[in-house]
Amino acid sequence: MEMITDFKPEPLAGTNLFKPITLGKINLSHRAVMSPMARFRADSPGNVPNKEIDMKYYSQRSTRPGSLVFTGTTLIAPQATGFDHAPGIWSDEQVEQWTAIIDAVHKNKSFMFVQLGALGRLGSPKCLKRDGYPYVSASSGLYPTAELEKEAKESGNLLRELTIEEIHDYVKYYKRAAKNALRAGADGIELHCLVGYLLNQFIDPKTNHRTDQYGGSIENRARFPLEVLDALIEIVGADRLGVRFSPYNVFGGMSGAEDPDLIAQYSYIIGEIEKRARDGNRLAYIHVLEPRVTNIYLSEGEGEYKDGTNDFIYSIWKGPIIRSGNFALHPEVVKEVVKDNRTLISYARFFTSNPDLPERIEKGLPLTKYNRDFFLAYTPEGYTDYPTYDEIMSKKQ
Repeated sequence: MEMITDFKPEPLAGTNLFKPITLGKINLSHRAVMSPMARFRADSPGNVPNKEIDMKYYSQRSTRPGSLVFTGTTLIAPQATGFDHAPGIWSDEQVEQWTAIIDAVHKNKSFMFVQLGALGRLGSPKCLKRDGYPYVSASSGLYPTAELEKEAKESGNLLRELTIEEIHDYVKYYKRAAKNALRAGADGIELHCLVGYLLNQFIDPKTNHRTDQYGGSIENRARFPLEVLDALIEIVGADRLGVRFSPYNVFGGMSGAEDPDLIAQYSYIIGEIEKRARDGNRLAYIHVLEPRVTNIYLSEGEGEYKDGTNDFIYSIWKGPIIRSGNFALHPEVVKEVVKDNRTLISYARFFTSNPDLPERIEKGLPLTKYNRDFFLAYTPEGYTDYPTYDEIMSKKQ
């Protein structure tokens, strides 16, 4: 395996990153979190996690006791899919496989949160049509790409807005998925509200042109995500629940910084979450994607928005905050960010290629390069075949 050569590691052992912290009901030994990542290794048909390679993957990355790892985005219902190998959690077979995976993480004395999401207009209209489901979003006809528009027209599955009744159905799908995650042994749930997926499509005015109670005003655009959040609080309890946002993201056709009102939008949503906390329902954390990464498909350092920050969240939300976005190659930034005692850092791509990433970050060890060609490949290659630093060194001796 090839190491990163144009990067000088810096040990973070003496920083807050490697001090314990409590998130809701769990006590972590450190604050270097494995971020949710779409890796699409589920079996198809059925969107069933692959017991062999998925169990190995998550087990490899949770060997340090007291670690927190997230599942990749786990879809809540067949209506919410659009990719054959994206994992779901609506069927008994899926729950059985997730149970084995979560058990493997627990055997390492670590913790796992299941991230629940729905694709909306980022799904494949062709795949949805094949399975008998509509291609839906907050509003009709607002396609994220010309390619998906062409696919929708050729498959006869045009993008349309969710009806109010269907929105209520989706809330039920989220509740069922949360119950299934608990049945599988998950330590908690993260609600996916970012990077252009369905709930983000309702939040963003670029993709939400509705004129009913779910569109128009800041309050209305926040209604659907908050309804889902309230439903999940009922199912799992606030202290086993987190939510993830991406205020500056442009992937999936989102507004990003081009719409300055979005900071007001997210301030409102986060304020509503803090209100719930003061009423006795404080979430375990809020998880945010930094303006350092405005498009998850770009390479590190590309697309960074330098004229904005997520620091506004600290003045509204008074609980723990997980921050993610090109931190692995910038330990000097991590040292500053984690000085705030409520802060954790989540790492994504380099957790794929460095299963022992917390130890490497702690000790300032070199990082193994990842191969992004295999991020979405239905294969063990580029997924479970990355060695730890000790394994690399032992082979050199």
